[in-house]
Amino acid sequence: MTLPEHIRISESPGADLKDFLNKNSYSAVALLTDNHTALHCYPVIRHALPQHIHVTIPAGEVHKTLDTCAEVWKYLTEARLDRRSVLIVLGGGMPGDLGGFCAATFKRGIDFILVPTTLLAMADASIGGKLGIDFMSYKNQIGLFCQPALTLLSAAFLSTLPEAELRSGYAEILKHALISEPAWWDELTARPWKQHNWQIQIEKSALLKWRVVSEDPHEVGIRKILNAGHTLGHAIESWFLACNRPVLHGEAVAAGLAAESIIARDEGLLSSHLSRQIIRYITDVFGKLHWNSHDTASIVQLCFQDKKNTGKKIRAALLKEIGQTMWDYEVSPERITAALEEYRQL
Repeated sequence: MTLPEHIRISESPGADLKDFLNKNSYSAVALLTDNHTALHCYPVIRHALPQHIHVTIPAGEVHKTLDTCAEVWKYLTEARLDRRSVLIVLGGGMPGDLGGFCAATFKRGIDFILVPTTLLAMADASIGGKLGIDFMSYKNQIGLFCQPALTLLSAAFLSTLPEAELRSGYAEILKHALISEPAWWDELTARPWKQHNWQIQIEKSALLKWRVVSEDPHEVGIRKILNAGHTLGHAIESWFLACNRPVLHGEAVAAGLAAESIIARDEGLLSSHLSRQIIRYITDVFGKLHWNSHDTASIVQLCFQDKKNTGKKIRAALLKEIGQTMWDYEVSPERITAALEEYRQL
Protein backbone atom coordinates (compact mmCIF):
# COMPACT_ATOMS: atom_id res chain seq x y z
CA MET A 1 0.00 0.00 0.00
CA THR A 2 1.21 3.51 -0.81
CA LEU A 3 0.25 6.86 0.62
CA PRO A 4 -2.64 8.68 -1.09
CA GLU A 5 -1.95 11.73 -3.22
CA HIS A 6 -3.02 14.16 -0.50
CA ILE A 7 -0.31 12.89 1.89
CA ARG A 8 3.19 13.69 0.68
CA ILE A 9 6.61 12.89 2.12
CA SER A 10 8.45 16.10 1.35
CA GLU A 11 12.12 17.06 1.31
CA SER A 12 11.24 20.61 0.20
CA PRO A 13 7.98 21.61 1.92
CA GLY A 14 8.07 25.16 0.55
CA ALA A 15 8.39 24.00 -3.06
CA ASP A 16 5.71 21.33 -2.68
CA LEU A 17 3.35 23.79 -1.03
CA LYS A 18 3.90 26.32 -3.80
CA ASP A 19 3.25 23.65 -6.44
CA PHE A 20 -0.04 22.64 -4.82
CA LEU A 21 -1.28 26.21 -4.44
CA ASN A 22 -0.38 26.98 -8.06
CA LYS A 23 -2.51 24.05 -9.22
CA ASN A 24 -5.57 25.20 -7.28
CA SER A 25 -7.55 28.37 -7.80
CA TYR A 26 -8.05 29.53 -4.25
CA SER A 27 -9.60 32.94 -3.80
CA ALA A 28 -7.48 33.66 -0.71
CA VAL A 29 -4.77 32.00 1.35
CA ALA A 30 -4.59 32.16 5.15
CA LEU A 31 -1.84 30.79 7.36
CA LEU A 32 -2.29 29.68 10.97
CA THR A 33 0.72 29.32 13.27
CA ASP A 34 1.31 29.37 16.98
CA ASN A 35 3.82 31.82 18.41
CA HIS A 36 6.59 29.18 18.32
CA THR A 37 6.09 28.05 14.71
CA ALA A 38 5.67 31.66 13.60
CA LEU A 39 9.22 32.26 14.80
CA HIS A 40 10.99 29.02 13.92
CA CYS A 41 9.06 27.37 11.04
CA TYR A 42 7.34 30.15 9.10
CA PRO A 43 10.67 31.29 7.56
CA VAL A 44 11.07 27.82 5.97
CA ILE A 45 7.96 28.25 3.78
CA ARG A 46 7.34 31.99 3.72
CA HIS A 47 9.13 32.53 0.41
CA ALA A 48 6.89 29.93 -1.27
CA LEU A 49 3.57 31.49 -0.25
CA PRO A 50 1.52 33.89 -2.35
CA GLN A 51 -0.03 36.94 -0.70
CA HIS A 52 -1.72 35.68 2.46
CA ILE A 53 -3.10 36.63 5.84
CA HIS A 54 -1.30 35.31 8.90
CA VAL A 55 -3.12 34.28 12.09
CA THR A 56 -1.08 33.43 15.19
CA ILE A 57 -2.44 31.70 18.28
CA PRO A 58 -0.75 31.03 21.63
CA ALA A 59 1.16 27.76 21.84
CA GLY A 60 0.19 24.98 24.22
CA GLU A 61 -2.63 22.50 24.89
CA VAL A 62 -4.17 24.90 27.41
CA HIS A 63 -5.20 27.11 24.45
CA LYS A 64 -6.92 24.32 22.48
CA THR A 65 -10.33 25.79 23.31
CA LEU A 66 -13.47 27.33 21.86
CA ASP A 67 -12.19 30.76 22.87
CA THR A 68 -9.14 30.31 20.60
CA CYS A 69 -11.41 29.06 17.80
CA ALA A 70 -13.53 32.18 18.17
CA GLU A 71 -10.44 34.35 17.68
CA VAL A 72 -9.49 32.43 14.53
CA TRP A 73 -13.03 32.59 13.10
CA LYS A 74 -13.16 36.31 13.89
CA TYR A 75 -9.90 36.92 12.03
CA LEU A 76 -11.03 34.90 8.99
CA THR A 77 -14.38 36.70 8.96
CA GLU A 78 -12.84 40.17 9.20
CA ALA A 79 -10.42 39.24 6.38
CA ARG A 80 -13.52 38.38 4.28
CA LEU A 81 -12.43 34.87 3.40
CA ASP A 82 -15.00 32.99 1.32
CA ARG A 83 -15.66 29.30 0.77
CA ARG A 84 -13.01 29.09 -1.98
CA SER A 85 -10.29 30.09 0.47
CA VAL A 86 -7.71 27.77 1.99
CA LEU A 87 -6.20 27.70 5.48
CA ILE A 88 -2.62 26.42 5.83
CA VAL A 89 -1.88 25.14 9.34
CA LEU A 90 1.81 25.19 10.23
CA GLY A 91 2.42 23.56 13.57
CA GLY A 92 2.19 20.50 15.77
CA GLY A 93 -0.80 18.49 16.88
CA MET A 94 -2.53 21.27 18.79
CA PRO A 95 -2.60 23.83 15.92
CA GLY A 96 -3.38 21.02 13.47
CA ASP A 97 -6.40 19.80 15.45
CA LEU A 98 -7.68 23.29 16.20
CA GLY A 99 -6.87 24.85 12.83
CA GLY A 100 -8.42 21.99 10.90
CA PHE A 101 -11.52 22.19 13.12
CA CYS A 102 -11.80 25.94 12.46
CA ALA A 103 -11.45 25.42 8.70
CA ALA A 104 -13.91 22.51 8.59
CA THR A 105 -16.57 24.59 10.34
CA PHE A 106 -15.91 28.06 8.87
CA LYS A 107 -18.70 28.83 6.36
CA ARG A 108 -19.56 25.09 6.65
CA GLY A 109 -16.09 24.15 5.51
CA ILE A 110 -13.12 25.49 3.58
CA ASP A 111 -10.06 23.57 2.39
CA PHE A 112 -7.14 23.28 4.76
CA ILE A 113 -3.56 22.13 4.40
CA LEU A 114 -1.59 20.57 7.24
CA VAL A 115 2.14 21.20 7.44
CA PRO A 116 3.07 19.43 10.70
CA THR A 117 6.24 20.64 12.39
CA THR A 118 6.58 18.13 15.25
CA LEU A 119 7.40 14.44 15.11
CA LEU A 120 4.20 13.75 17.02
CA ALA A 121 2.06 15.45 14.38
CA MET A 122 3.98 13.95 11.45
CA ALA A 123 3.78 10.41 12.77
CA ASP A 124 0.21 10.51 14.00
CA ALA A 125 -1.95 13.60 14.54
CA SER A 126 -1.88 14.96 10.97
CA ILE A 127 -3.12 11.73 9.37
CA GLY A 128 -6.65 10.43 9.59
CA GLY A 129 -8.87 13.49 9.52
CA LYS A 130 -9.55 13.75 13.28
CA LEU A 131 -10.06 17.38 14.26
CA GLY A 132 -11.14 18.93 17.51
CA ILE A 133 -10.60 20.89 20.68
CA ASP A 134 -10.55 20.24 24.40
CA PHE A 135 -13.59 21.09 26.52
CA MET A 136 -13.94 21.20 30.32
CA SER A 137 -10.38 19.82 30.56
CA TYR A 138 -11.36 16.72 28.54
CA LYS A 139 -9.12 15.92 25.56
CA ASN A 140 -10.64 16.41 22.09
CA GLN A 141 -14.17 16.44 23.51
CA ILE A 142 -15.57 18.55 20.62
CA GLY A 143 -14.66 17.73 17.04
CA LEU A 144 -15.37 16.00 13.75
CA PHE A 145 -13.79 13.95 10.98
CA CYS A 146 -12.61 15.86 7.89
CA GLN A 147 -9.67 15.14 5.58
CA PRO A 148 -7.25 17.95 4.65
CA ALA A 149 -6.74 18.87 1.02
CA LEU A 150 -3.02 18.22 1.52
CA THR A 151 -0.67 17.02 4.25
CA LEU A 152 3.07 17.62 3.86
CA LEU A 153 5.35 15.48 6.02
CA SER A 154 8.90 16.76 6.19
CA ALA A 155 11.71 15.99 8.62
CA ALA A 156 13.14 19.40 7.64
CA PHE A 157 11.25 20.94 10.57
CA LEU A 158 12.55 18.57 13.24
CA SER A 159 15.74 20.54 13.77
CA THR A 160 13.57 23.28 15.31
CA LEU A 161 12.34 20.97 18.11
CA PRO A 162 13.63 20.72 21.66
CA GLU A 163 14.54 17.17 22.67
CA ALA A 164 11.45 16.75 24.86
CA GLU A 165 9.14 17.44 21.89
CA LEU A 166 11.05 14.99 19.69
CA ARG A 167 10.80 12.31 22.36
CA SER A 168 7.08 13.04 22.73
CA GLY A 169 6.55 12.20 19.06
CA TYR A 170 8.58 9.04 19.44
CA ALA A 171 5.86 7.66 21.74
CA GLU A 172 3.42 7.48 18.83
CA ILE A 173 6.00 5.72 16.64
CA LEU A 174 6.51 3.17 19.43
CA LYS A 175 2.75 2.69 19.61
CA HIS A 176 2.58 2.07 15.87
CA ALA A 177 5.32 -0.55 16.12
CA LEU A 178 3.61 -2.28 19.07
CA ILE A 179 0.27 -2.61 17.26
CA SER A 180 1.71 -3.61 13.89
CA GLU A 181 4.81 -5.82 13.76
CA PRO A 182 7.47 -7.30 16.06
CA ALA A 183 10.30 -6.53 13.60
CA TRP A 184 9.57 -2.80 13.80
CA TRP A 185 9.51 -2.88 17.59
CA ASP A 186 12.81 -4.80 17.59
CA GLU A 187 14.31 -2.24 15.20
CA LEU A 188 13.30 0.67 17.44
CA THR A 189 14.50 -0.88 20.68
CA ALA A 190 17.83 -2.05 19.26
CA ARG A 191 19.43 1.40 19.23
CA PRO A 192 19.33 4.66 21.21
CA TRP A 193 16.13 6.48 20.35
CA LYS A 194 17.83 9.68 19.15
CA GLN A 195 19.78 7.78 16.47
CA HIS A 196 16.80 6.80 14.33
CA ASN A 197 16.36 8.04 10.77
CA TRP A 198 13.26 10.15 11.35
CA GLN A 199 12.24 10.47 7.71
CA ILE A 200 12.07 6.67 7.46
CA GLN A 201 10.15 6.38 10.74
CA ILE A 202 7.73 9.13 9.69
CA GLU A 203 6.97 7.35 6.42
CA LYS A 204 6.49 3.97 8.12
CA SER A 205 4.13 5.52 10.68
CA ALA A 206 2.23 7.39 8.00
CA LEU A 207 1.77 4.23 5.93
CA LEU A 208 0.60 2.22 8.93
CA LYS A 209 -1.83 4.87 10.07
CA TRP A 210 -3.23 5.46 6.58
CA ARG A 211 -3.73 1.73 6.02
CA VAL A 212 -5.80 1.50 9.20
CA VAL A 213 -7.68 4.78 8.66
CA SER A 214 -8.61 3.98 5.05
CA GLU A 215 -10.11 0.68 6.22
CA ASP A 216 -12.10 2.36 9.01
CA PRO A 217 -12.34 6.14 8.42
CA HIS A 218 -14.86 6.87 11.20
CA GLU A 219 -13.38 4.67 13.93
CA VAL A 220 -16.11 2.07 14.26
CA GLY A 221 -13.78 -0.94 14.20
CA ILE A 222 -10.11 -1.64 13.55
CA ARG A 223 -9.10 2.03 13.70
CA LYS A 224 -9.55 1.76 17.46
CA ILE A 225 -6.23 -0.12 17.67
CA LEU A 226 -4.61 3.30 17.16
CA ASN A 227 -5.89 4.20 20.63
CA ALA A 228 -3.45 1.83 22.32
CA GLY A 229 -2.04 3.71 25.31
CA HIS A 230 -4.60 6.48 24.91
CA THR A 231 -7.44 5.45 27.23
CA LEU A 232 -5.18 5.89 30.24
CA GLY A 233 -2.86 8.33 28.45
CA HIS A 234 -5.62 10.86 27.75
CA ALA A 235 -6.90 10.57 31.31
CA ILE A 236 -3.40 11.16 32.67
CA GLU A 237 -2.89 14.09 30.30
CA SER A 238 -6.28 15.60 31.22
CA TRP A 239 -5.54 15.26 34.95
CA PHE A 240 -2.21 17.07 34.65
CA LEU A 241 -3.86 19.76 32.49
CA ALA A 242 -6.64 20.30 35.05
CA CYS A 243 -3.98 20.63 37.77
CA ASN A 244 -2.21 23.30 35.71
CA ARG A 245 0.78 20.99 35.36
CA PRO A 246 0.53 20.16 31.64
CA VAL A 247 2.63 17.31 30.27
CA LEU A 248 3.42 16.58 26.63
CA HIS A 249 0.98 14.30 24.83
CA GLY A 250 3.65 11.72 24.07
CA GLU A 251 4.74 11.62 27.70
CA ALA A 252 1.16 10.79 28.73
CA VAL A 253 0.78 8.21 25.94
CA ALA A 254 4.05 6.54 26.99
CA ALA A 255 2.73 6.30 30.56
CA GLY A 256 -0.56 4.99 29.15
CA LEU A 257 1.21 2.31 27.11
CA ALA A 258 3.12 1.17 30.20
CA ALA A 259 0.04 1.09 32.45
CA GLU A 260 -2.14 -0.57 29.81
CA SER A 261 0.49 -3.29 29.34
CA ILE A 262 0.03 -4.00 33.05
CA ILE A 263 -3.74 -4.29 32.51
CA ALA A 264 -3.21 -6.56 29.50
CA ARG A 265 -0.95 -8.76 31.63
CA ASP A 266 -3.45 -8.91 34.49
CA GLU A 267 -6.25 -9.75 32.03
CA GLY A 268 -4.21 -12.70 30.74
CA LEU A 269 -3.78 -11.18 27.29
CA LEU A 270 -0.10 -10.19 27.32
CA SER A 271 2.75 -12.27 28.69
CA SER A 272 4.59 -11.04 31.76
CA HIS A 273 7.81 -11.07 29.73
CA LEU A 274 6.47 -8.73 27.05
CA SER A 275 4.81 -6.49 29.62
CA ARG A 276 8.13 -6.12 31.48
CA GLN A 277 9.97 -5.45 28.21
CA ILE A 278 7.55 -2.69 27.19
CA ILE A 279 7.58 -1.06 30.63
CA ARG A 280 11.37 -1.20 30.91
CA TYR A 281 11.97 0.35 27.50
CA ILE A 282 9.35 3.07 27.97
CA THR A 283 10.61 4.08 31.39
CA ASP A 284 14.22 4.05 30.14
CA VAL A 285 13.32 6.51 27.34
CA PHE A 286 10.59 8.62 28.97
CA GLY A 287 11.18 8.26 32.67
CA LYS A 288 8.00 8.36 34.76
CA LEU A 289 5.19 10.77 35.43
CA HIS A 290 4.49 11.35 39.11
CA TRP A 291 1.30 11.82 41.11
CA ASN A 292 0.22 10.93 44.62
CA SER A 293 -1.75 7.81 45.49
CA HIS A 294 -4.83 9.83 46.47
CA ASP A 295 -4.88 11.36 42.96
CA THR A 296 -5.20 7.99 41.21
CA ALA A 297 -8.96 7.91 41.74
CA SER A 298 -9.32 11.22 39.90
CA ILE A 299 -7.43 9.85 36.89
CA VAL A 300 -9.61 6.74 36.88
CA GLN A 301 -12.75 8.93 36.82
CA LEU A 302 -11.40 10.77 33.77
CA CYS A 303 -11.28 7.44 31.92
CA PHE A 304 -15.09 7.46 31.93
CA GLN A 305 -15.00 10.43 29.51
CA ASP A 306 -13.02 8.50 26.87
CA LYS A 307 -14.72 8.63 23.46
CA LYS A 308 -14.32 4.88 22.91
CA ASN A 309 -16.58 4.07 25.85
CA THR A 310 -20.04 2.60 25.37
CA GLY A 311 -22.83 2.23 27.93
CA LYS A 312 -20.73 3.88 30.65
CA LYS A 313 -18.19 1.05 30.34
CA ILE A 314 -14.52 1.91 29.91
CA ARG A 315 -13.10 0.46 26.70
CA ALA A 316 -9.43 0.20 25.79
CA ALA A 317 -7.18 -1.14 23.04
CA LEU A 318 -4.98 -3.75 24.73
CA LEU A 319 -2.04 -5.70 23.36
CA LYS A 320 -2.26 -9.48 23.13
CA GLU A 321 1.08 -9.82 21.35
CA ILE A 322 3.20 -7.27 19.55
CA GLY A 323 1.21 -6.85 16.35
CA GLN A 324 -2.06 -8.16 17.86
CA THR A 325 -4.40 -5.70 19.57
CA MET A 326 -7.82 -6.25 21.15
CA TRP A 327 -10.01 -3.17 20.73
CA ASP A 328 -13.23 -2.32 22.59
CA TYR A 329 -11.92 -4.37 25.50
CA GLU A 330 -13.89 -3.60 28.64
CA VAL A 331 -11.67 -2.65 31.58
CA SER A 332 -12.93 -2.24 35.13
CA PRO A 333 -12.07 0.81 37.26
CA GLU A 334 -10.43 -1.61 39.71
CA ARG A 335 -8.06 -2.92 37.02
CA ILE A 336 -7.18 0.64 36.02
CA THR A 337 -6.58 1.66 39.62
CA ALA A 338 -4.26 -1.29 40.21
CA ALA A 339 -2.32 -0.62 36.99
CA LEU A 340 -1.89 3.08 37.72
CA GLU A 341 -0.70 2.31 41.23
CA GLU A 342 1.79 -0.28 39.94
CA TYR A 343 3.06 2.23 37.36
CA ARG A 344 3.30 4.93 40.03
CA GLN A 345 5.43 2.68 42.21
CA LEU A 346 7.86 1.54 39.48
